[in-house]
Amino acid sequence: MNAESKLIDTDVLVVGAGPVGLALAGDLGWRGHRCLVVERGDGAIVQPKMDQVGIRTMEHCRRWGIVSDVEASPYNRDRPQDNVYVTALTGWELGREPFRSMREDQPPAYSPQKRERCPQNMFDPILQKFTTSHPSVELRYRHEFQQLAQDDQGVTATVKDRSDDRVLTIRARYLVGADGGRSRVREQLGITMSGRGLLTHTTNVIFRAAHLDALHAIRPGYRYIFVGPQGTWATLVAINGHDQWRMSIIGTQEPRTYTDDELRELAHRAMGKPFELEILSVLAWQRQELVADTYRNGRCFIAGDAAHLTSPTGGLGMNTGIGDAVDLGWKLSAVLEGWGGDGLLEAYETERRPIAQRIVAISTANLQHMKSPGRNDDLLEDTEAGAATRERVGRDFSEAMKREWYLDNVHLGYRYLGSPVIVYEPENPEQLAREATETARYTASTQPGRRAPHAWLREGVSTHDHFGRAYVLVDTVGTPDARWEALRATAVERGVPLQIVRWTQNDLPRLYERRYVLVRPDDTIAWRGDSLPADPAHLLSTITGH
Repeated sequence: MNAESKLIDTDVLVVGAGPVGLALAGDLGWRGHRCLVVERGDGAIVQPKMDQVGIRTMEHCRRWGIVSDVEASPYNRDRPQDNVYVTALTGWELGREPFRSMREDQPPAYSPQKRERCPQNMFDPILQKFTTSHPSVELRYRHEFQQLAQDDQGVTATVKDRSDDRVLTIRARYLVGADGGRSRVREQLGITMSGRGLLTHTTNVIFRAAHLDALHAIRPGYRYIFVGPQGTWATLVAINGHDQWRMSIIGTQEPRTYTDDELRELAHRAMGKPFELEILSVLAWQRQELVADTYRNGRCFIAGDAAHLTSPTGGLGMNTGIGDAVDLGWKLSAVLEGWGGDGLLEAYETERRPIAQRIVAISTANLQHMKSPGRNDDLLEDTEAGAATRERVGRDFSEAMKREWYLDNVHLGYRYLGSPVIVYEPENPEQLAREATETARYTASTQPGRRAPHAWLREGVSTHDHFGRAYVLVDTVGTPDARWEALRATAVERGVPLQIVRWTQNDLPRLYERRYVLVRPDDTIAWRGDSLPADPAHLLSTITGH
């Protein structure tokens, strides 16, 4: 192997070009920083692991200007998004949770966006386009990270170009491992993971069947969950909304390998009769519940699946990883620009790791809900007893599965607690306990550590459209305040980007709850109060990590 003689220098080296690595690099590029992304694969996605772009991720896409790209993806936007519970597609329908198609769906009152159906093979190219639209970002596929060494000033990494076996030396101020569940970066940093570990083995099959809907009488949906006498055994999703389908065979903790003939037989079982299908790809994988014990080692960080592994039940994995990227992106930017202190980087783990711990627990609970029917020997019997069993199973299963389908408070209602760069108020233990258990119903709040509320300022312009580049002080009264000038002058002196907006119209004073609300570049509330602090330097030192 030959080493490239020239040292490659960059601000941030990102290892891994999945959605999390691309989002982080794109955000850093959007903020004007040099970033190099290396990915051992070629970027092709033959097995899309995710298919839902969550509501909070879509808010990030709005900031980055790529919502229209997501909406224009090849997914069939007219396909109903119902979740349907069946014994077979030609068998009995046990229940259904209806959801409108992407074209018909509308954002809720508390967000400028809505969730979108955009599988990874469609979403990754959108993020690639966004990332490489910034001249300061370079994306290199077929480049495999090998090892790293760090010192007080930066990180030196070696990367092998798999096209010709050259070994490149890269010098970066910071390195981020977004290289998946088997992260080599995490391994080299000596970071361990904790949790329940293996939950089940599962096998995904992508197959083509152009007229599958015409082969049965069940009304179309996005996801079909198959329940047999022994319990829930498979799911089938309309992965592109047209002619491609992803069947997931839910296994046990013992690995199992299937032949193509066995996979066809399982597809026929799901249909209830034989039909023509073309197997496109097969992926055996493990559902796991694990969270890294730390997210940082010196100048190196981990994000996404490298930091947390979760069952996909609920569609929270990739969306949590994008949240990691957004949180880390603006903090790295602040430090690179000189106004952010190391406390900002320390806060990355403090803020994001508890979110991952909650996410993996919710996802595992969702898996248990999906498996909840258990054994029902007479489920398929065309008898009065069988009908009663189907009615009971359908009713109970439909109720249990609502906990997976309605998760807006998980996507939007999270709160960063214990962060050294947020100024908190006295906490109510009972309220904290309620917040920890509520997953569906989202209530807007400006409590420090929460996402700033959305409201429409005028047609097409959200409060969120003012956030992202700087700290924003929201003033809901608007009358002159001498302390604002002191805060502004202190920010200018320290190089901290700070803007003020005066929102006194409509319901905004009630929605924002205090006269002043200070919003971070990631839409998170850093501080609030009815009067500005007498010591602006102390406030700025705290929220910028000094």
